[in-house]
Amino acid sequence: MSKLVIVESPAKAKTIKKYLGKDYEVVASMGHVRDLPQARLSVDINNNFNPRYEIIKGKEKLVEELIELSKNSDAVYLATDPDREGEAISWHLAYILNLNLADANRVEFNEITKYGVDNGMSAPRAINLDLVNAQQARRILDRLVGYKLSPFVSQKIRRGLSAGRVQSVAVRIIVDRENEIRNFNPVEYWSIDAKFSPKGSRKVFSAFLYGNQDGKIELTSKEETDKILADLEGAEYRVSKVKTGTRKKSPAPPFITSTLQQEASRKLGFQSRRTMRVAQELYEGIDVDGIGPTGLITYMRTDSLRISTDAMNEAASYIKSTFGDAYLPAKPRHYKSRSNAQDGHEAIRPTSVMLTPDRVKANLTTDQYKLYKLIWERFTASQMADCIQKTTQIDIEANGYIFKANGYRVDFDGFTQLYVESKDEEEAKENSLPAVEKDMLLKLKELTGNQHFTQPPSRFTEASLIKALEEFGIGRPSTYAATISTIVNREYVKRVGKLLHPTELGETMAQLMKERFPKIVNVKFTAQMEQDLDTVEEGSVEWRELLSQFYSDFEKTLKKAKADMDGVKIHLKEDETDIICEKCGQKMVIKVGRFGKFIACPGYPECKNVKRYVENVGVKCPDCGSDVIVRRTKTGKTFYGCASYPKCNFMSWNEPTNEKCPQCGQILFKKKGKKPSLYCAKEGCGYEKK
Repeated sequence: MSKLVIVESPAKAKTIKKYLGKDYEVVASMGHVRDLPQARLSVDINNNFNPRYEIIKGKEKLVEELIELSKNSDAVYLATDPDREGEAISWHLAYILNLNLADANRVEFNEITKYGVDNGMSAPRAINLDLVNAQQARRILDRLVGYKLSPFVSQKIRRGLSAGRVQSVAVRIIVDRENEIRNFNPVEYWSIDAKFSPKGSRKVFSAFLYGNQDGKIELTSKEETDKILADLEGAEYRVSKVKTGTRKKSPAPPFITSTLQQEASRKLGFQSRRTMRVAQELYEGIDVDGIGPTGLITYMRTDSLRISTDAMNEAASYIKSTFGDAYLPAKPRHYKSRSNAQDGHEAIRPTSVMLTPDRVKANLTTDQYKLYKLIWERFTASQMADCIQKTTQIDIEANGYIFKANGYRVDFDGFTQLYVESKDEEEAKENSLPAVEKDMLLKLKELTGNQHFTQPPSRFTEASLIKALEEFGIGRPSTYAATISTIVNREYVKRVGKLLHPTELGETMAQLMKERFPKIVNVKFTAQMEQDLDTVEEGSVEWRELLSQFYSDFEKTLKKAKADMDGVKIHLKEDETDIICEKCGQKMVIKVGRFGKFIACPGYPECKNVKRYVENVGVKCPDCGSDVIVRRTKTGKTFYGCASYPKCNFMSWNEPTNEKCPQCGQILFKKKGKKPSLYCAKEGCGYEKK
């Protein structure tokens, strides 16, 4: 007989098996095995919120195999992911396998390496029921909100809608930003910008009008600007002050879940779900030449910036041997986590900094390599010395007016030799300034007055939305990707490039929730709920008590909303079409049924005319001239095909356009990617428009 270790995925099982050897059987549960069934609420509200869990459909055979393996094993270890959800999966497995919850059979692997596995197996513990109950409370909260609210909003707006606890707040945040943009009133302002060069030098640098001897000048009109430009006619420009200094730039800390998703979005163009999928693969194990299956990164669902001493020492050794002593800080860098961090795991880092991206590149997919390189460089740079910059500020005087120029030069590149963090908003660019001295005369190369208008706040990208959710304290590391995917898939939000725009449906939903369920979409209330769930995890609040407090108020609010809106139906403009019902003459509308969208007459039940819903691209088929429409595979992947199918078999994964190829005259297609472009698909043509 052997010892049984149960993990969540086959990839992780393969890697761990290598380290544990022949005395252990390592199998995968394939994620959750028991959950609340989808067909009904499955929570007994009148019986202290007792959940009614069932084996997930399709997993019955797997569960039977796990039970049989458990009976024939000397010991069973539950090694699911080291977080609340993983703890809950272990608890469900213990119930199914009839294991004693007091036994030390739960093990955690922060990294899937020889060290991480040995360390985890050496410290088995009992299942943490506080962690399990925090997860149960979250699951039941979401089930109560979803299953009680969704029928209500479906009845009032459109069939098939869902309302979720965290997703509703995320939609509200996006809608509120859209309203800010709509209500924004731009304010005119002007600047006077100049270009100078020291006399006798070809070096040109930029400066801006700051003010005069009395202080800063704010220009609000062309008249004010033109007056100053007139005052400066024929003026002599003299350096009145040169101020130099030194500044240090420190590296960004290693990644946590939210910052990984943000940076992968900025630098790689990855959506958060894609980032987490690839990170899971890197954590679970990659077959590396000369090493075999090994986890390349530590656990990727974390909010802690803590780093182990061993990892710091290894990074220091690598930095010293690769870059030299000057690139090591005086002492190892420690980063402070946010005050509300759970701090359950280390920050995301490579399991060994010696496994450089180049070393493992041949064994990784393109996505795996890009993300691993990002994680490896960020962590390694976080342990490197500061970048030292020499700063210069120049004041230039002319006819009583003062211009300023700011710039810097790098004295020591430090961590920037390896990695520089991206920003959501562009920082003001600084000049590379020439050497100048006080009282030096400058030659004016250009002087212009420029009109500007204040800009509204930017729409959210995935990266900035995740940052906002984290700052508000909404959701946890494991929820961001799922939340964004849900609101996009439910069509409350649409992606336009990288930006998230609310749809009319999303705005209507947000308005209804704000009016009828203000607490559900209240940012502070939702953040407080996250903190309350943390108190359950800490063992200081009983989870059923938390549910009871929430539900008593929620039930009253729902009952009142139903009474107040009895007989009310909200109609969306985006549901209307230009298709005229040939039976009664009304404009037909888009509806949603069990099998997706369809077009129906609004005169139902008097008129029952329906049509198939077709999303037209507005492009004619290059093969037969019929319309090109959007189609979807059984798994939901979008492609483009001819409306005359099966008579015409034209299809493309990339969207066709009405633009013609200048070389061969065929239509051009949109190529997906970080920088979309147009290309010609005709064999042998090769034309591409950036």
